[in-house]
Amino acid sequence: MNSIDTSVLPPRSRSRHLISTLLANPSIAIGGALVLLVVLAAALAPLITHWDPVDQDLLNTLQAPSAAHWFGTDDYGRDLFSRVIYGARITLFEVSLSVAISMVIGIPLGIISGLAGCKMDALIMWVMDIIFAFPGIVLAILIVSVLGEGLTNMLIAISLFSIPVYARLSRNLTLGLKNMEYIEAAHMLGVRYPRIITHYILRNSIGPLIVQSTLTAGAVVLSAASLSFLGLGVQPPMPEWGTMMSDGRNFLGLNIYVSLFPGLAILITVLGFNVLGDGLRDVMDKRL
Repeated sequence: MNSIDTSVLPPRSRSRHLISTLLANPSIAIGGALVLLVVLAAALAPLITHWDPVDQDLLNTLQAPSAAHWFGTDDYGRDLFSRVIYGARITLFEVSLSVAISMVIGIPLGIISGLAGCKMDALIMWVMDIIFAFPGIVLAILIVSVLGEGLTNMLIAISLFSIPVYARLSRNLTLGLKNMEYIEAAHMLGVRYPRIITHYILRNSIGPLIVQSTLTAGAVVLSAASLSFLGLGVQPPMPEWGTMMSDGRNFLGLNIYVSLFPGLAILITVLGFNVLGDGLRDVMDKRL
């Protein structure tokens, strides 16, 4: 045992020990730095660039990177750097809302399935298996095709195919926790199910659920960019990375930067979330 038992430390010392333990993991440090970079770019967008991401300058289209336009311009003369920076806001909004919707729906379903058992468990997992039977991006394309293109419908589609992930995970965690002695003792003391769920099951499941949320975030970024690239997600002139790459594919021979920089932004964001998730999972496995 080379780790300190944080239960005997005061609150401030526990927090410092947890932060130092997390930062000691290279994956968490690197992944966290990449995610923080994207978050800061989104938060400080008006300070980082003075160009409006939707302003057109038809006299300066498809310009190469320069002092005036760090990433160059697109086919409408819009500054690519500002569009990539402001695009981080849309991407983080997509990630936050999709992951939140998936967790809010999937986690309660999984807990109900794990606690109820029998027919209720079989019914919920049967529905989750049906959703899992479809590849995520194919299911998203099908849903958006039915509901119509746009940001709202795209978020609904992405959230739907992420729900089974949280439902299965929370069900497995519930099955492992509900037979623990302290939960049986709570039952004997007359503690009601809502309190057992919030104070015992959810509190002890928060670690794996956070790890899963970071891994899901990377998949959401790719799915949203893919749908927008196909014209089924965010519509122009909004500065969404997938839409920007779709616009630039017609000009690869003239100006590769129109697609290159949005693609690099997607790469950095997905890599950051995935590496961060891997690092958190390693730390959680060691603690368990």
